[in-house]
Amino acid sequence: MAKDTVSDEIRKIMEHQSLRRKLTDKIVTAFAIASVVAAIIPLGSILVEVIKNGASALSVDFLTQTPGSVGSGEGGIGPAIQGTLIVIGLASAIGAPVGILAGIYLSEYAGNSKFAYFVRFFNDVMTGLPSIVIGIVGYVAIVLTIGSFSVWAGAFSLSIIMIPIVVRVTEETLKIVPNSIREAGHSLGIPKWKVTLFIVLDSAKSGVLTGVVLAISRIAGETAPLILTILGTSLFFTGFTSPVDALPLRIWRLASQPYESAHSFGWGAALILILIVLGLSISLRLLAQKKGSFRARAPLV
Repeated sequence: MAKDTVSDEIRKIMEHQSLRRKLTDKIVTAFAIASVVAAIIPLGSILVEVIKNGASALSVDFLTQTPGSVGSGEGGIGPAIQGTLIVIGLASAIGAPVGILAGIYLSEYAGNSKFAYFVRFFNDVMTGLPSIVIGIVGYVAIVLTIGSFSVWAGAFSLSIIMIPIVVRVTEETLKIVPNSIREAGHSLGIPKWKVTLFIVLDSAKSGVLTGVVLAISRIAGETAPLILTILGTSLFFTGFTSPVDALPLRIWRLASQPYESAHSFGWGAALILILIVLGLSISLRLLAQKKGSFRARAPLV
């Protein structure tokens, strides 16, 4: 009888603990779902608002023509689209390789040295640096040096914003790669740099490209650095040392005008900017999923 009583008590305790765990699991799951919904609702409402107000402005002329006179409701945002693609492309060409290589260094070579600690600390500070400050740096370093607003100045400023994000994501992604993969490469006599580039980086390519996408999404909508570096213009691209237009600048200028047609064009430009970022994100993700896209074509040894 005593054993049966003890067994019943143990069973009751286990059932009580199991019930408590299930209840806790349901509460946490409900809280997580509620958090996702709370995050999606404002984002979805913004997207719906942009599409609703901007779709009516889309046309061939809107996408290809230069801006018309103020308040006329004529013209388009062709130079802004072209300038955005050029500036973002050049900034990515500067920032992505630097950020990826710096992340590789911190993950695979630096370890826990004092220099690595300093680099990580400086990188975290750069991540939270106001973009207007970076714009001032670009203005002083390039605009005043060459004597004119230019694509180079804008790309330089945006690349500074981009690099810390890519560095952090690359480092953390490479740390997730199991050490057994590195050891397998070293056991075959493959040099460390080849193991890092062709095995470790290839294993983490999806996460690294996700970091690049996040960085591009961040710089695509920056306005303050561009005001101080590329200035903006109503003309199409004329050279890397000349001013150029960009969608964030065009949206800001259109929103500042007291005309209904300008506001409609501003919504349309915002929609195009979202579509550009979406297109770049999808393209990079498809690139990451493509089999063998980062694999070496030559022997590793």
